[in-house]
Amino acid sequence: MTATQETLLTTIDAAPLQETTTLLGDSWLLGFDTETTGTHASDAIVSASLVLRDPSKGYEGDTVAEWIINPHHPMNPGASRVNGFTDEFLEANGAEPTEAIEQIGELITVAQRKNIPLLAYNAPFDVRMIAGDLRRWNLTPLPAELLVVDPLVIDREVSNRKGKRTLSYTTEYYGVNPHGDFHDATADTIAAVDLVEPMTTLYPQVSSLKLSDLMGWQREAHEKWRVSFNKWLQARGRRPVNDTWL
Repeated sequence: MTATQETLLTTIDAAPLQETTTLLGDSWLLGFDTETTGTHASDAIVSASLVLRDPSKGYEGDTVAEWIINPHHPMNPGASRVNGFTDEFLEANGAEPTEAIEQIGELITVAQRKNIPLLAYNAPFDVRMIAGDLRRWNLTPLPAELLVVDPLVIDREVSNRKGKRTLSYTTEYYGVNPHGDFHDATADTIAAVDLVEPMTTLYPQVSSLKLSDLMGWQREAHEKWRVSFNKWLQARGRRPVNDTWL
């Protein structure tokens, strides 16, 4: 591990074991975001960021670890245009996935043991990607039952707003100022973590969420959104979505 990755592990180890009655707004959070070779299950992570947020310190107290990874998998041209990574750059500068992916999985697992939720915007994508890479390289899998916060699912349930719900639009809606450019894994991670404060401030149903209720509440919220969205799709002759949320 690099010095920053070691610091993150040390800080997670020193964090308190959170009670399941902890409210979301009072909880430590481990933000997570990836950039990948593409969006299919066969694609791989090329960049990842973990951001540990101590609720008593906020952004200024964040502990951040970053990885650039050689996926040994070609970049999809469309993904390359979005995230800026090329095969040549990753081959020259990327860490070996057997080391980097293992480190990421270990840090997430240690945080889960402390009841520190993993936070990711559109979490199923990032969880699927890290789980897939752990499998691909025969590494220790993540815990079977993850504690996860997904600001996208929360926003769909409570905001009732029109328009796009990409991370950039959602942070603008909540008045969150990004720390860096979007589609940079660290900037995206911090922006997603920053959404928790305005969400818990604006919406009583979010501020009252306990860690013990988090997964069930988000699964129900996703299913409600999916049913509504499918009605919209079917009215336009389009194929419905069948995915579940974690």
